Amino acid sequence: MSDGFFVAALDDHVQLGSVVTLGGPEGRHAAVVRRIGLGEVVTVTNGEGRGVRGPVVAVRKDGLDIQVAEVLSAAAPTPRIVCVQALPKNERAEQAVDLLTEIGVDEIVPWQASRSIVRWSGERGDKSLARWQAVAREAAKQSRRLTVPVITPLATTAQVAARLAAAPAAYVLHEGASVTVASVRPPRTEIVLVVGPEGGIAPEELAAFEAAGAREILIADTVLRTVTAGAVAVAQLRLLADLEGHAR
Repeated sequence: MSDGFFVAALDDHVQLGSVVTLGGPEGRHAAVVRRIGLGEVVTVTNGEGRGVRGPVVAVRKDGLDIQVAEVLSAAAPTPRIVCVQALPKNERAEQAVDLLTEIGVDEIVPWQASRSIVRWSGERGDKSLARWQAVAREAAKQSRRLTVPVITPLATTAQVAARLAAAPAAYVLHEGASVTVASVRPPRTEIVLVVGPEGGIAPEELAAFEAAGAREILIADTVLRTVTAGAVAVAQLRLLADLEGHAR
């Protein structure tokens, strides 16, 4: 089965047996670059929770026709997980976004931490944000997600603190935490998680987050890289939220 593909819009009334056309850049890429052939099963989604899956019944240079064998829809996430990701080094940023998308994060907030080596400003910041959005889109296609995580504009520490204060549950990954992730009871509504930079979260940032109501948590006996810590923490928190929901 091939990776997923995106369409700008998907008919709300699409039915089994009907034909969906994948055109535009996605369709040309599927037909010419990926060389998707007749009979191959593909998934097409609008990136907002709706999709279809079925065999290719026509191939052209400008796209494909797919006969609908399944109508897909993504349930509302429980919990919805927001990851505040401190800017990693350029060569690692894409890996962080890719992993977070594959693991099922719903929103990624780039954060300009004081100890982040990378700085987003002006045209460079715009290009970096666009690149994160493109990476999230490609990772969603590869993992056949029906939704693409929201990538917000760059956030300051004050903006992150405000987001934490408004969250039903807020956690900060920190190697000095005395609370292990296994001991928390995350809700099935929304979780906001902060992942610091390679140099660690500065004391004044940590104080601001604690004042906003966030809890420091420890997710491993070792210190993980910023690009992997978020994905590991999200997987653990989602499992704990599921277990908490089943226990009620």
